[in-house]
Amino acid sequence: MATTQRDYYEILGLPRTASEAEIKKAFRRLARELHPDVSTAPDAQERFKEVAEAYEVLSKSETRELYDRYGHAGLRSGGFTPSQFDLGNLADIFSAFFGDDLFGGPSRGRGRTRGADVAAEVQIGLVEAASGTTRDVPVQVSVSCDRCGGSGAEPGTSPITCPTCEGSGYVQQVSRSAFGQFVRTQACGRCGGAGRIVEDPCRRCSGSGRVVEERSLQVEIPPGIHDGQRIRLTGEGHAGSLGGRAGDLFVLVRVAPDSRFVREGDDIFSTVDLTITQAALGTEVTIPTLQGDESLRFDPGTQPGEIRVLRGRGMPVLQGFGRGDHRVLVNVAVPRRLSDEQRTLLEEFDRRATDENYREDEGFFEKLKSVFR
Repeated sequence: MATTQRDYYEILGLPRTASEAEIKKAFRRLARELHPDVSTAPDAQERFKEVAEAYEVLSKSETRELYDRYGHAGLRSGGFTPSQFDLGNLADIFSAFFGDDLFGGPSRGRGRTRGADVAAEVQIGLVEAASGTTRDVPVQVSVSCDRCGGSGAEPGTSPITCPTCEGSGYVQQVSRSAFGQFVRTQACGRCGGAGRIVEDPCRRCSGSGRVVEERSLQVEIPPGIHDGQRIRLTGEGHAGSLGGRAGDLFVLVRVAPDSRFVREGDDIFSTVDLTITQAALGTEVTIPTLQGDESLRFDPGTQPGEIRVLRGRGMPVLQGFGRGDHRVLVNVAVPRRLSDEQRTLLEEFDRRATDENYREDEGFFEKLKSVFR
């Protein structure tokens, strides 16, 4: 797709309040004008890609809502990467919505079709999502038959042109009525729309030109990816029929929860437990971060509920720059069971804390009084 950052509504010539029907109508009109098979303009191909990209975003409620709220940056952070699409993919989208008669008639050789897409799923940890990683993904896909080279014909033979449709894949039926002449076009029944006939099918693929095999594909997972996003590997899906272009592989990435952290956007949250003594006297403790354990110093009189912010220690921004923050919430652990000696010491401390010369700003200890009363 085109990498332009023009407004999608402007590309289609529509207001932001346009309905789904209006979006589809505008796309159909512009595509008729700009498709490289029709237009002779030197920039027709790029403009067609631009229009198709705009339609792909605005025709789907989830991507349109994301674009309306956050623009192009929101689409990128949501995993939409139009640069991975090529003109062949656009033709498939185009045909799926409007049929083969969009440009005035059927195409020849309907038997050569694009292969189906394949879906797979991988699971990674939060730390792996922060640094990026790779996974070997096993998939079962149909590939071009190496015995016949994808032709479907036994080696030494070749498919012949269908004599019924003369290779077009279609036949026309003409009928007349009081209202005039009607022409009906349909797939050729003899060749099934392929435009050719395999008289001696390949013994390995039975004439389909494809066989199924298991592959292991290495998938690169970018840093900052979110749970539920998909990665597209172009051309790694099922092989097309009779030499048609292969489909794509879509890998769904699941990011497993980490008991140490909570992720919100690109920020990371965690807690640290301090004892009453540590909070009162100050201490240095080791806390886990996405980059490994780190020592963190707490001053005397640290209060429960305080938040320490580690700037730039959160998740990296997907397909962008910078990182989120890591926020550490302080939790002061109050003992549930006390020995007689401990209770006596705390009561003595409480009495001293109420002395008129005691500092007013020691609110932490005032809170302790209500706990033990």
